[in-house]
Parts: sequence; structure tokens; C-alpha cells
Amino acid sequence: MNGIRAREAQVHEWIARERPDVVCLQELKASPDQIPAALFGIEGYWSHWHGGKGYSGVALHVSHAFAPDAPAFVHPEFDFENRIATVQIGDLTVASVYVPNGGKDFPAKMRFLEAMDAWAAGFHARGQPLAILGDINVARADIDVHPKERKPRAIGQLPEERALIERFLDHGFVDVGRALDPGNDGLFTWWPPWRNMRERNIGWRLDYVFASQPLATRATACPVQKDVGTSDHAPVMATFTLA
Repeated sequence: MNGIRAREAQVHEWIARERPDVVCLQELKASPDQIPAALFGIEGYWSHWHGGKGYSGVALHVSHAFAPDAPAFVHPEFDFENRIATVQIGDLTVASVYVPNGGKDFPAKMRFLEAMDAWAAGFHARGQPLAILGDINVARADIDVHPKERKPRAIGQLPEERALIERFLDHGFVDVGRALDPGNDGLFTWWPPWRNMRERNIGWRLDYVFASQPLATRATACPVQKDVGTSDHAPVMATFTLA
């Protein structure tokens, strides 16, 4: 979002148009008492806002049609700076995640990724389906960064970050966007906010839908909606068939 209060109208318009079953938002930069009244209880959705003033923050919204009864929203123990919220719908857990950028505190970013990996591995071990959606702040491989932006020692492209993501995926998870569009070297979700980088599609892929293998096999689409919104990120929208 890069600030939910600046994009209230866009969020309403997008949800009204797409009517997704689950909405995951990141980088709210607002505490719950700062969320505009029209957004706090989006019509037709169970809403959960988890943020602080001016920094970080995540949200989850679940359609009443998808979950007729109010679901439970939870923050895993490794949550800090309001960076993860989860919701359980039937046997499926969905997480909205905002991994630290790492520019100011790289060790904190790595600790968060390590904890997320261990937490997700538990779901895999128990055979429980899990979908993690959000800003992971790591470009998985060189294909996920425009050639003009590839910098081997840049945070977000470091080998140790990428290795953690691959280890996480080895625990039975699938990068749905890449699985459905494996050869697309222009598949980006974030663009530096200068020099018309978005219009020129000179960007990084930082936002993902990671899904448990059985769930991922039911994915039919996972496009980046590049032309939607005024944030420096674009929405990623995954579609799954029903079991």
C-alpha cells in the first residue's frame, strides 16, 4: 500500500471490481484507529487491521461468502513491528506477510525469514494447507530483477536471502506466480519510484503467493496487475479452483 490512508479510494474500487475471497494488504503505515471508517468494516468482508502509526502493518479481509462465520485472526509468535497476520478458513490458513526490507537492520530481516521458514515447516509436517501472500522483500533469482537493476550485493538480492527462500520452498511450498509463468523475465511487482521505472517495467519481483503443494496444484492464474494502483508495488492476484 505504501500508506493505506492515501489509497482508500483505490482499495475500495479494486475490491468492488475484483471481489476476491481473501485480501492481503501490506505496508499500511497506520494504526487501527487511523484506518478510515469506510475501510474498517469493508462491506461483505470480515476485516482485520494490524498496524502502527506511520510504519509497517498488514491486513486481512475475508469475504462473508467464503467464510460465512467470523474467522479467527492470529499473529504468530515471531510477529514484530506488525508484520504478519493469519486467518484460518476451514483447514486452510492464509497469512498476510510484510518481511522487513533489511536496509536498516539486516539481521532482523534474516531472523524473520528464519522464523517464517520454521513456522511454515510445521504446517507442512502436519499436512495442513498454508498460503503466504505478501511483500517478501527478496527477489528469488536474477530473472526476478530487471538487468538494469541487478546488483549482486544489494539487499533483496543477496545469496543468503535467496537461499532462505529456496529452503522455505523445499518445505513443500510453491511460488505460484513463477510456477505458472516460468520463463517471463519481465514479471515484476515493484518498481523504483523514479525515472518512469514502472512505465518502462524496470523492476523487481518482491511480492509472492507461496502455497502448499496440494493447494498450488489447483492454481489457475497468478498475474501481476501492473497497471493497478499508485503505490510502488502492484497487486498480485491468485485464482484457485475449488477442491
